[in-house]
Amino acid sequence: MAHHTQRLWPLALLIAAAFAVQGCNDKPATPTKASSAAQAGQGAYVPVSVQHQLGTTVIEHAPQRVVALDMNEVDFLDQLGVPVVGMPKDFVPHFLARYKDAASVGDVGAIVQPNLERVYAARPDLILITSLQANHYQELSEMAPTVHFDVDYRDSEARHIDVIKDHLLTLGQIFDKQALARQKVDELDAKVEEVRHLTEGRPEKALVVLHNNGAFSSFGVQSRYGFIFNALGVKPASTTAEAGLHGQPISSEFIQQANPDIIYVVDRTAVMERRPVMDTQSMGNPLLQQTKAWKNGKVIFADAQAWYVTGASPTSLKLMIEDVEKGYQR
Repeated sequence: MAHHTQRLWPLALLIAAAFAVQGCNDKPATPTKASSAAQAGQGAYVPVSVQHQLGTTVIEHAPQRVVALDMNEVDFLDQLGVPVVGMPKDFVPHFLARYKDAASVGDVGAIVQPNLERVYAARPDLILITSLQANHYQELSEMAPTVHFDVDYRDSEARHIDVIKDHLLTLGQIFDKQALARQKVDELDAKVEEVRHLTEGRPEKALVVLHNNGAFSSFGVQSRYGFIFNALGVKPASTTAEAGLHGQPISSEFIQQANPDIIYVVDRTAVMERRPVMDTQSMGNPLLQQTKAWKNGKVIFADAQAWYVTGASPTSLKLMIEDVEKGYQR
């Protein structure tokens, strides 16, 4: 890899001028598919070929030094007991806090702008990315086999949970932890069944809103939180198409017409400014206070780190489901 060093220096300067944004891959999410050759011999590693939206990645040897460039990927590895040698440490969710100061885990920059020199210095033999880092796929692939997690941050729809489960099984195959990966998938299935049993037949309609510096945007069926409605059985308070990363700004007319029974508030500002999540005391938003949800105590202030920083990993999915369930507790 030494011959790549000179190429990476000018590349890093060019990349510093670019800013990877969420959802840079506009293709719909498709499940990751992994295949492997027949067992070559007792104890031998079986090469794994992973098909994803950016190409096909072949892992020839059991990975020993994994760099994960997205918090979702760190959580997947954590669930499977796989160590990480490098990860971004700018926004680490509370359920992965122990990685923040871990000396054995190098800081490789920002989630949306990884430092390629630091990634290279970590000497990875496998790199895991999402659409946030897709612009760097070619450069990263020159360092080590790079697998793209095909999660769609623009429109999760009903396949969101299937994509998470598929990725779990793929990583289970890569790290020869198939049984554990299957166990984690079964746990997710049980959690989804639990919330669907709770929402089934219930008349309440819900709205998912994102708070950003005093402004609010809504997220409906066709959005990054679409799976809340499509897969978890929550009835939407509005059927307005709201595709995209940041939802649709809420006007007084919109909120009054929607008049949801439940409101899930995702406080982006709390994440970005590293402060406590807002509550009914600090919100004071007249638009939300006019709704049935506010009057009936059904404004749920969601786990912002699980919903916004991740939202596509086993732990974050479980936390999101628990938040959804709070809206249906009598």
